[in-house]
Amino acid sequence: MDLQEALGYRFRDPRLLQRALTHRSHSAHHNERLEFLGDAVLNLVVSQLLYAREAAAAEGALSRMRAHLVREESLHALALQLGLGACMRLSEGEAKAGGARRPSILADALEAVIGAVHLDGGFDAAEQLVTRLFAPLLLEDASAARWAKDAKTALQEWLQGRRHPVPNYRIVAARGQAHAQTFEVECAVASLAVSAVGLGSSRRAAEQQAAAALLARLQEGASS
Repeated sequence: MDLQEALGYRFRDPRLLQRALTHRSHSAHHNERLEFLGDAVLNLVVSQLLYAREAAAAEGALSRMRAHLVREESLHALALQLGLGACMRLSEGEAKAGGARRPSILADALEAVIGAVHLDGGFDAAEQLVTRLFAPLLLEDASAARWAKDAKTALQEWLQGRRHPVPNYRIVAARGQAHAQTFEVECAVASLAVSAVGLGSSRRAAEQQAAAALLARLQEGASS
């Protein structure tokens, strides 16, 4: 099955799909602008789906549900189902390093594909694609654990509930080449003189890891 068949969409301009599958390590004509557009379309469509499905949910719950659905892990899993990795255009070095399986690369590429569909066929076509991809996830068990707050939100709410300021995040280091970096981020609460560090393939992932580590430390201290 070719990718366009898997997507359920046939491009009028195949060059858009090619660009969506081009990593920055391969060419200056890469997919990051399409990723930016696709991210916006994805969030809007998933928001619409949740608004219609979760009639009793408050804004905060809807935001957590959306964050859960569009997180890197979910996008990576969908990209694997579509066979996106085999279609990626990567530099020789990135390909040898396993870039075609890297979660951040595949998640970004899926967003870029959504952006490409939007440009090629309009919002309706992109909406249909996102709905086909995410409707099965929406039908799965919506247990409390499934819609758990992400670590940054949980940490912020824990601090605010105790009248502490929100944490500060800063990049401590970014290692590796631009297309395959590992970020080290510090999460700190100055008023409590505590901090924790997280690592991730993106700044967002590193921030989440740092927030989770700091929250665990604070909760452990509060219970001791």
